[in-house]
Amino acid sequence: MDQAIGLRKMMANHNRPAADCLQAEQQEIQLQCATTPVRVISVTSGKGGVGKTNVVANLAIALQQRGKKVLVLDADLGLGNIDVLLGLDPPYTMQDVLRGKRKLEEILVPGPAGITILPATSGVVELTHLSDSERLSLLDELDTLEECFDALIIDTGAGISANVMYFNMAAQEKVVIANSEPTSLTDAYALIKVLYTRYRETEFKVLVNGVEKEDEAEMVYRQLSTVAIRFLGGPSLDYLGWIPFDEHVPAAVCRQQPVLQLYPEAPASKSFLKLAKAVWSSGKQPQVSGNIKFFWRRLINL
Repeated sequence: MDQAIGLRKMMANHNRPAADCLQAEQQEIQLQCATTPVRVISVTSGKGGVGKTNVVANLAIALQQRGKKVLVLDADLGLGNIDVLLGLDPPYTMQDVLRGKRKLEEILVPGPAGITILPATSGVVELTHLSDSERLSLLDELDTLEECFDALIIDTGAGISANVMYFNMAAQEKVVIANSEPTSLTDAYALIKVLYTRYRETEFKVLVNGVEKEDEAEMVYRQLSTVAIRFLGGPSLDYLGWIPFDEHVPAAVCRQQPVLQLYPEAPASKSFLKLAKAVWSSGKQPQVSGNIKFFWRRLINL
């Protein structure tokens, strides 16, 4: 475990700005309020290793390129790695906010292409144990983020743990990622089943990642949808599209850069642009304001 932590730190510190430089960049983040309510989207999977974090990072950038202001929350407790993927080294996390050491706006980290990262991995677990005064204090802090973004994208953990359920229940829209591996399909079904039968979540979007051809992606969706309808009956599974297997993706990961920026003409990059369009056009536009605050209110009161 110590070796793994050391490796992450070594990778995190490679070709990165010093902490003081990053803090200076943080001060330049301007929370210019959006004119429309915020979309809160969880990106989740039943199985690890399906490229979930990569999808989150590149989807966020693609939405940003479409003129949307995007905030990304790394909610994969213990294994959160979007900071490593993007070559970032956050000096503060949500834990510092909960302990009263930092304001929420002080822990935001500027990411590539103008996206903003909320590094919450080391402090999110404490959200389930807040006192009443801490809850009120956090909600007051969230006023600084209310309606300042067009989208909040949540990178959840994989599987059906309480933490994964926790964030998926609070999100307004849920994107389930799967690939053609049998274990990916069975685990995606298990995730949907638990959210539907135990938590009464009825609407899901399915993204197929890392397959060779479009018909293969459509087959994965049909298999998952057929099983869900046959054994569960009620949940709605909408096909969001697919991201092709592309050697440019692991190459970009090794360089700690998003493939959409490093290789904009790559097949995967073009698919992420299509995905952003599909995500934004398929979702129901929220009718009330303050949805980031509403999201966090649901989290700390679950």
